[in-house]
Amino acid sequence: MSHQIIQDLNNRYTAKKYDPSKRISVEDMDVLKEAMRLSASSINAQPWKFIIIESDEAKQRFHDTYANMYQFNQHHAKAASHIILFAYNPRFTKEQYKKVVDIEVSSGHLPAEMFDNMLNGGFTFAEVNTDESGYNGYWTKAQTYIALGNTLHVLARLGIDSTPMEGVDATLIGKEFEQELEGYVCDVALAMGYHMDGEDYNHGLPKARLALEDIFIEL
Repeated sequence: MSHQIIQDLNNRYTAKKYDPSKRISVEDMDVLKEAMRLSASSINAQPWKFIIIESDEAKQRFHDTYANMYQFNQHHAKAASHIILFAYNPRFTKEQYKKVVDIEVSSGHLPAEMFDNMLNGGFTFAEVNTDESGYNGYWTKAQTYIALGNTLHVLARLGIDSTPMEGVDATLIGKEFEQELEGYVCDVALAMGYHMDGEDYNHGLPKARLALEDIFIEL
């Protein structure tokens, strides 16, 4: 299929080795950040925080979080141009959602007289996923993965390689980046940059996906 979207997704792959001499431009990073900001989420909750790691100091901090496990991903910490920590709010509250609804009104998206309906009605989707202790991290983490998927597609369009990494130590990340996370939790990170020519064994291989008839049911 020749459509540009399909070409982008066929070109996208999980990079295994980055060229540390190649950096993502400021202009592309600006596009990426705005695209991530525009990611969809249930009730427009946006229960996430994206920590962009680009300085040598920050890369060393991230590198150090691999002290106990998942060392196969550790080399990305310094070789990739940038890493993004995708963090979710494990205790998303109605007061925090109110900030979103305020923006809905101030942006002109929501009529002011609909504020209470949006606040109370919308938050029910969070409430049904909140336990007695106030934890709703399973739900907010799911929203954050929507943003991750969006990010992967945007990177493919920009011609930037990436590596989604669930192989991260959430506990050590939580300690090392405690100040930046502010109570949010990071279970997945994304390395980004440009692959090392001739040394990334995963580059250029054909896609391996289930057939259309195996995954679609048309009624």
